[in-house]
Amino acid sequence: MSWIQVSDYTATGWALETDISSRARYYCGQLERGKILSFRKPPFTLTEEERAFLVSSRPGDSRLHKNVSYRPVPDVLRGFSDGQENARRMHRLMRDYSRRAREFVSRFLAPYAGHLRLDYASFRPLEEAGRDLPKKNDLLHVDAFPTRPTRGGRILRVFTNVNPTRNREWFVSDPFPLLAERYAVQAGIQGVAATRVGGQLKRLMRRLGLPVTDRSPYDRFMLRFHDFLKENAVYQESCKKVRLEFPPLTTWLVFTDGVAHAVLSGQYAIEQTFVVPVESLVSPEHAPIRVLESTWGQTLS
Repeated sequence: MSWIQVSDYTATGWALETDISSRARYYCGQLERGKILSFRKPPFTLTEEERAFLVSSRPGDSRLHKNVSYRPVPDVLRGFSDGQENARRMHRLMRDYSRRAREFVSRFLAPYAGHLRLDYASFRPLEEAGRDLPKKNDLLHVDAFPTRPTRGGRILRVFTNVNPTRNREWFVSDPFPLLAERYAVQAGIQGVAATRVGGQLKRLMRRLGLPVTDRSPYDRFMLRFHDFLKENAVYQESCKKVRLEFPPLTTWLVFTDGVAHAVLSGQYAIEQTFVVPVESLVSPEHAPIRVLESTWGQTLS
């Protein structure tokens, strides 16, 4: 089973006030092992007025080709251009969603509280089916950020389907340990692990005014692995796939660095991303960086 329907936590908190700590650790452990946690309705406030505003947003109102994005630090909205008043409203809505999602995750996944690194939030107003993108979302992949290296921290994402009538559809495939066993060598793990950008070279690049992103060997491999899986036609066609459907108002949580996933269809979804440090995990041995390090015997951080 790829997903777990959560019924003992709602928008008002835990249904039972006993044994909360062990239940929080249980759900953290399930997520870290590659399960998707699903809520039939958002486990935090998301009003009908807010949902209606999001659905009324036209794709043509976005300056970006992909999503409207919100950066909690420094509180910046990008990719929305439908007039000042609507922009202010979207900014406020995205800020509120980000805050509510953070508060919810800190309560529901209590072992992570105080350790979460708040990343970007996004609103996805476009229909996913048939989108013409350079790196299509309907191809199975694991997530990695080109501009925001995690150095082994795990990518936790909270999604909500705000479409009033249509499901959002995903494929999910093999868990990360199996993917790594089968494909990491082909994707170049040995070469990446052996190559590091030295401190002197970084300082020289900075003096020359060249951009320097502090990517660890792990980050470099995960970026390569993301592309490798999308470009591997044999994997895309032959791997075992499970189709998941997230009905309207469904909220789901997943470590997208450890679950191969593809977005097949759906329109109007909002999400918040977090980075969870390895040392804060309940089962750190399931983190992709630990899987890779234990298999190849090299430190990748």
